[in-house]
Amino acid sequence: MDYKNLSSYVHCCSVTILLSMVFAPTLAAQSGHNVTAAMVENWMTELSNWGRWEEGDQLGALNLITADKRVAAARLVQTGVSVSLAHNYSVDSNLGSPPPFDQSISMLNTSGEYVMERISFSYHGGIHSHLDALCHVLWQGKMYNGFSRGEVSEQGCRKLGIANVKQGILTRGILMDIPRLKGVDYLSPGTAVYVEDLEAWEEQAGIRVGPGDVIFVRTGRWATPESAGQGSAGLHASVAPWLRERDVAVLGGDYANDVIPSGVEGVFLPIHQLAIVAMGVRLFDNLDLEALAEEAVRQGRWEFMLTASPIPVEGGVGSPMNPIATF
Repeated sequence: MDYKNLSSYVHCCSVTILLSMVFAPTLAAQSGHNVTAAMVENWMTELSNWGRWEEGDQLGALNLITADKRVAAARLVQTGVSVSLAHNYSVDSNLGSPPPFDQSISMLNTSGEYVMERISFSYHGGIHSHLDALCHVLWQGKMYNGFSRGEVSEQGCRKLGIANVKQGILTRGILMDIPRLKGVDYLSPGTAVYVEDLEAWEEQAGIRVGPGDVIFVRTGRWATPESAGQGSAGLHASVAPWLRERDVAVLGGDYANDVIPSGVEGVFLPIHQLAIVAMGVRLFDNLDLEALAEEAVRQGRWEFMLTASPIPVEGGVGSPMNPIATF
């Protein structure tokens, strides 16, 4: 996998993505893997959570994580083993210019000796682990729940910014290890994950995804050799109706969540747009699920308590993240 060629993806994910999409559960059942741009556009209405909760709602699918859901998630803790789902932030200058993560170290000499630092980074894109805010993607000039493009300025997002997740996320997390399902170390770049793959994993793991869950779909991105080729494995657009049917609260993966190329002509990141704009489902991108996969095998369990808390930057379009799975 050629990470140096991620700059185009980084750029695309750092600006507003204007795509046309379609979606309907009935159409999904009829079409199978053949999704068109017209279907994606229909799905923007048919899968929509706009108006589902209180007027002016900015939480989106996080509304599905109820107090009872949090209590049930806490009861999943049996061994107390915790695993980070974040990939370490890299200061490698070869990742681009300016670098996505830039660190400056200095010494403060007073009555004691202290090491100080200043950090700047661009976490959107295909490298660093982060959570997308609901103002990250627009469709036809609208964000989730109908908020307009006018709510976004150079000062940030007046609506749907990352500070809406200030109270954090605590719910049941589920690892869906698709390479393990298929008996391989990783999925080749460009490999699409379909509904039948997710349901086959449910059957194998003895778990059913339900309302308020956060699912993490492992493709083996960090185990993929650079020689494997361009693009990334990820969810096919046809999975979107399933995400809505199961009422997933947050979606996470070890790359962009979308398969790249998307397989839908004229639509770059259909899962991003359908999840964030239509359903109000935030995305964890670029997680490192390798340690989680190893621990899940040791535990013989693929469900756990998931905790995550973003940096509550006012108007922020997202946040770097270090989600924690506790078994």
